Amino acid sequence: MDNREAIGSWLSGPRAAAEDMGVGDFGYRGERLGLPESGPGSIAPMGRRFGALFIDWALSALIAFGLLADRQIHSTNNWALVVFLVMSLLTVGTIGSTPGKRLLGLRVVSVHGLGKLPVWRAAIRTVLLGLAIPALVWDRDNRGLHDRFSGAVQVRI
Repeated sequence: MDNREAIGSWLSGPRAAAEDMGVGDFGYRGERLGLPESGPGSIAPMGRRFGALFIDWALSALIAFGLLADRQIHSTNNWALVVFLVMSLLTVGTIGSTPGKRLLGLRVVSVHGLGKLPVWRAAIRTVLLGLAIPALVWDRDNRGLHDRFSGAVQVRI
């Protein structure tokens, strides 16, 4: 392989490079996990996930502000993060959805059996979500590292 071929495969992206190596169809998002292509149980779309995150963060900020409004504490954003993480742990660990996810028709389920995510896996997911970076790195099924490491997937309900 000369340099032009190597640079050409790099510029065209990983999907084109994989296809050049003989890898066939990648399939739809969630196919490798045994999920349907669309409808209930399919991979949650990114727009709804961001919308749910926005709703949950706004709710957390409102709760943190309400709890600290009478006090002389100026770091409400830090408390909003604490409220967000506690809310995420409690709601995903018990009912499988944060308030934002519930409003937008999403649920966090276990990849192993596609049932409710056990509390200890929800705790791992929440800690990694609090670090932010794992949630920003996705695989081809739109699962962040926080979902992959906790054995979770976000699906439509």
